[in-house]
Amino acid sequence: MELLGVLTELARSGQLGPVANGAAWDAVIEALGEPFEVVVGKRRSWPRLFVYGDLELSVCRCQKIILICLQTWRDVIELPTGLVEKQAFTGRPKYAEVIEALSLIGCAWQPYTPLTFGNQCAIQTAPSGVVFVFEIPEGEDPILNVAGPQPHQHDCPAVTRDSGTSGCPGGQR
Repeated sequence: MELLGVLTELARSGQLGPVANGAAWDAVIEALGEPFEVVVGKRRSWPRLFVYGDLELSVCRCQKIILICLQTWRDVIELPTGLVEKQAFTGRPKYAEVIEALSLIGCAWQPYTPLTFGNQCAIQTAPSGVVFVFEIPEGEDPILNVAGPQPHQHDCPAVTRDSGTSGCPGGQR
């Protein structure tokens, strides 16, 4: 499977193997192994960001995946073993290549205006709702920068001891 195959699977289903919004974090670790944790700032607060190569996952305090981002802007894209047969792919797919790949599997899409402005454009696939964001380098065709489903909103059962709000951004959801 090449990168366009990975992208079309994400567009079709909204997930990559066990990686799905709302999926149990333990099940993902069991399938893919231990990720690298990205610590932002000095505090390790929730949600937390974990990466498997170019696959970024935000995990809520309740141990559910709440955000999936597949970074595609690098020359070489790395994904975890256990998710795909090969780990490295040629990155930077062009807009026309992505649209053609979506058409070949019969995946409908439409422009996504909230992320279309300036030097970028975006599309959203149906029925998964996955958003593909393309950068438009001056004088060049658009290049896929990132793809992923909309963030997972949920009623987080995990309550912090201090504030009485959930570990989700913005408190209770």
